[in-house]
Amino acid sequence: MPSIAENIQVVRGQIDKSVQLSGRGAGSVQLMAVSKTHSAERILEAYSCGQRDFGENYVQEGLEKIDTVAIKDISWHFIGPIQSNKTRDIAEHFQWVHSVDRSKIAFRLNEQRPVNLPPLNICIQINISREESKSGISLNEVSALCTAIDELPRLRLRGLMAIPAPCSDYAKQREVYKPLGAVFRELSFRYPYFDTLSIGMSGDYEAAIAEGSTMIRVGTAIFGVR
Repeated sequence: MPSIAENIQVVRGQIDKSVQLSGRGAGSVQLMAVSKTHSAERILEAYSCGQRDFGENYVQEGLEKIDTVAIKDISWHFIGPIQSNKTRDIAEHFQWVHSVDRSKIAFRLNEQRPVNLPPLNICIQINISREESKSGISLNEVSALCTAIDELPRLRLRGLMAIPAPCSDYAKQREVYKPLGAVFRELSFRYPYFDTLSIGMSGDYEAAIAEGSTMIRVGTAIFGVR
């Protein structure tokens, strides 16, 4: 079984190849390691390979790892559904939130972000495949939510995130991501910090990069099957 170090090397190599094929600049895509359900020890192993961005889906699990790992130059990303009673913990301990899909949650995060910390980086989650079981808003609703978040001083509007329905066909993966990339490019001219398109996971990040992804979220390809 390949080690985490070997897996990270492979993923980074594939990212570089996809970036080059897409005609984009080196370093234009950031790798987030999705560490949910994996131990603090495995996170530290990835950290020793230069990995600095880690994504967690569950608040309590994430808080325990943040406390155990206790490394200041790690950026912790919350990428799961957000319950109203969990916003304080997220606002106080994470640097990024990728799953904001309503103004109520944004307002709570803003109110609860400590003043001694930098603004919380926010991505708006889009339900790109229109699945009833998934969180996120439609592309038609994005502009209004961007306006609301941009007015909140303790939040920094950074971009969009999406989790499409599983699909193994490269062309279809690109077709799903294409309209999201177009909206992202349009909004990037309107907001000063709008620079993050958080799309692409272990099974589709090559297609996501081709459609403009700037951050991919990879768990299985790094840590193995849970």
